[in-house]
Amino acid sequence: MKLSRYFADHSPAYDAEINDLLSDSEGKNVLEKRLREKRSQIDFLVMMMEESPEMLAVAFHQGFRFTSPRTMDDLAAMQPEKFPSWFTLDAAITLSPWADALADRVLIEPGGERFMTVAAVLEYLHTRVDPSLAAAAAEAEQDEEDNDREQGDGGDEADEGENLPRNLEEAGADWLAEQGFERKE
Repeated sequence: MKLSRYFADHSPAYDAEINDLLSDSEGKNVLEKRLREKRSQIDFLVMMMEESPEMLAVAFHQGFRFTSPRTMDDLAAMQPEKFPSWFTLDAAITLSPWADALADRVLIEPGGERFMTVAAVLEYLHTRVDPSLAAAAAEAEQDEEDNDREQGDGGDEADEGENLPRNLEEAGADWLAEQGFERKE
């Protein structure tokens, strides 16, 4: 499946939003509770539908049913300004009753039709993740990290003169420093 640049950019953000909602600081699964909270904040979240559509789209998580994968694949390859009317997609996308009520609220907003299609495509892409592919990607990432550790400072990255962060914590600290925050030592 080919993704438009829009969905290539927004799909990982949507997945991250879902992952953030999954568990609390103690590791307990709180997804349903947090989704209910998101859904109760719909009036506030509609203000974000243009700049951060993933923030509102997660309120519709598990509310779509897809009856035409081909249509969904075609939509995922489009930029949002090229979408057909939301109301013409009822043969490819159905909403559960609770999601239909949320959609009624979103559809009264300017850009609501386009957003509903964005939300549906983001959910479709999220549900299409093949667990075996995800496991293979995680394994390949772990192998790469192991190789980097074995190579130390003499690896290819150092040979190319790149100064890449050694771990996620260091990368985060670098980013915060770039934003003007002082480093914690």
